[in-house]
Amino acid sequence: MGPMFSNDSGGSFTLIEPGEFKMGDSSGSRFEKPVTIIKIEQPFFIGVRPLTQIEWFTIMDSNPSKFQDGWTAGLRPVKRISWHDAMEFVNRLNQIDQKEKLGLKGSWRLPTEEEWEFSCRADSTSRWFHSDVDRELDEVAWHAGNSGATTREVGQKKANEWGLFDMHGNVAEWTSSRWQGDDLRRVHRGGSWFTESDATRSGARASAVTDKVSDGIGMRLVWSPF
Repeated sequence: MGPMFSNDSGGSFTLIEPGEFKMGDSSGSRFEKPVTIIKIEQPFFIGVRPLTQIEWFTIMDSNPSKFQDGWTAGLRPVKRISWHDAMEFVNRLNQIDQKEKLGLKGSWRLPTEEEWEFSCRADSTSRWFHSDVDRELDEVAWHAGNSGATTREVGQKKANEWGLFDMHGNVAEWTSSRWQGDDLRRVHRGGSWFTESDATRSGARASAVTDKVSDGIGMRLVWSPF
C-alpha cells in the first residue's frame, strides 16, 4: 500500500495513483457493456472502509441507520442515507476539516463511478477483485448468502490488493456520477448485505433517485489534493 492518513472522525485513507483499467463486464447487464478502457488521470485518497455509523454521528450528531444495537454497532456502515444526505455530510466535513494531509491541501467528496470501480478492481479483471468463482465470495463480502440478514462491522473480510475492505457487499456506496445522464439519479456500486452475489461484482452497476434511502446504501469518502 502507498501513503495513507487518518482523519479526526476515525477514517483511514490510502492513495490511489493514476492509471487505466477496463471498466464494465462483457457477461453482465446491458448497462455494463461494452467494456471500455478508462483512464484515471488524477491521484486521490479513498476510504479504506465504508463510512461507519460513528463517523457519521461525529459530524452529523445523528444516526439514521438500522442495526444500531450492540457495542460494535458504531463500526457498522452507516446507511439509510440519501445521496443528498451524503452530500450534506461531505459539505459539513469540508467546513470542519480543512487541514493539510501529508503536506497537501485538498477537499472531501464522493468518488466518481469510474474511481470506485478502479479502486475496487485494484488491477484485477475477474468478476470480484479476488476471483471469478461465486462460492469464493464469502472470503471478501457480506451478501444475502452469509450476512445473517444484517450489516456487519466493517473490515472483517479480506481486503483487495490496494488494502480496501468491503468493496463487495455490506452496503452499496453512493458515487457522484449521474445514471445515464439523469440528474435525478445517481450511481451506487458494490451491492449490499441483502443482494445476491451477482449484484456485488466489480462491474455491477445500479442507481437510485437522489432522495432514496435504503437499508442497503451507504457511502465511502474520497479526499482529493488540489
